[in-house]
Amino acid sequence: MLARFLLLFSMLVMTMQASARLEILITEGVNSARPIAVIPFKWSGAGKKPEHISEIISADLQSSGQFSPLSIDKMAKTPSTSNNIDYALWHKMGVEAIVMGEIKPADEAGKFTITYELLDVVKGNVGLAEYSPVLDKRRSTATAEQLRQYSHRISDVVYEKLTGVRGAFLTRLAYVAVDRQSSHPYQLRISDYDGHGEKLVLRSKQPIMSPTWSPDGRKLAYVSFEKRRSQIYIQDLYSQKRELITSFPKINGAPSWSPDGKKLALVLSKDGQPEIYTLDIASKALHRVTNNRVIDTEPGWTPDGRSVVFSSERGGRPQIYQIELASGKTKRLTWEGELNLGGTITPDGDSLVLVSRHNGNYKIAVQNLKSGELRTLTKTHLDESPSVAPNGSMIIYSTIFQGHQGLALVSMDGRFKANIPAKNGDIKSPAWSPFLN
Repeated sequence: MLARFLLLFSMLVMTMQASARLEILITEGVNSARPIAVIPFKWSGAGKKPEHISEIISADLQSSGQFSPLSIDKMAKTPSTSNNIDYALWHKMGVEAIVMGEIKPADEAGKFTITYELLDVVKGNVGLAEYSPVLDKRRSTATAEQLRQYSHRISDVVYEKLTGVRGAFLTRLAYVAVDRQSSHPYQLRISDYDGHGEKLVLRSKQPIMSPTWSPDGRKLAYVSFEKRRSQIYIQDLYSQKRELITSFPKINGAPSWSPDGKKLALVLSKDGQPEIYTLDIASKALHRVTNNRVIDTEPGWTPDGRSVVFSSERGGRPQIYQIELASGKTKRLTWEGELNLGGTITPDGDSLVLVSRHNGNYKIAVQNLKSGELRTLTKTHLDESPSVAPNGSMIIYSTIFQGHQGLALVSMDGRFKANIPAKNGDIKSPAWSPFLN
């Protein structure tokens, strides 16, 4: 049993080749999404439009699994303001909402003024004064370099106005890659959630694993084997300063930030079997959480910071447990399936996202913590390392796609699926950032 359990976790550190840039390929869920029109923003300036804002917004909304943007060739008209909208025409086409706007050079050199509106077609079609169809209208200024990020910001506003849930397009991903042609093949990278703006954080001759974001989105904690043994580091993404956190004998692994950013939950085997500890980042004070002479690993915090969920083989096969840090009271959370690993509590605290094995296949699943109902979300045979979007709407995870390790997305209800393949090799161990300002 011990050998099999260790094998499961060794799969999380398999080597991979670096990708050029990630691209989201939607595979399921378009037909069930809400129809929306993102009209091309009018360019009121000389020369080439600096950024295709409407294309970015459309891609964001489609990749959320909630919306199905109308293709441009099906748009009878492409207005830029609500003053000349034929709501009856758009309503007849089945469109629920419209995003439109204009971009033009600002008075200050090198900057642009962006104006946009979000319109409710249903209210506009009713035509009553008390039902204003304008859900949001804004005007901002940005540099050319800021236009893509501002486009994601518009997407966040549209998503929240139409769903009541905060959008998560202005977020980042962290992941691990291996470039076998490099002298330092193992690479820790970050990018925007859609794969743009990829940046190298760290490269090493030895494996890097388990990246995890600080709650403020400024730092990453990760495990590095650059000294030929596992060590946990924290690296500031802005200053590039990094700090060695633990370097005990044997295993130093699976760091997880507390919700307040003051502690890490981690796995250490310095006293024997791998056990869960918490570490105060400022004082470096350690507190041992588990002590059962079995493998306890993969800690993750509950949103209130009072408990930790973790994987353990204390019941025979690996399952997910929860322990209250103050009292030490422990309860088993998962019962279905052959085994369950990699638990993460969703931001609302209602569900547990995990890897569940059924008939020898590892799939992403979600369990309602109140009812105990477990729903399998994916269909492939080796899905692992799930990371939940900060708004709880999507899960990114590692999978096999077209014979390579890549990333994939699945909505929390399982209806929407997309692959994010690596163009030139393999990538895995994704971590979704918190909301970014």
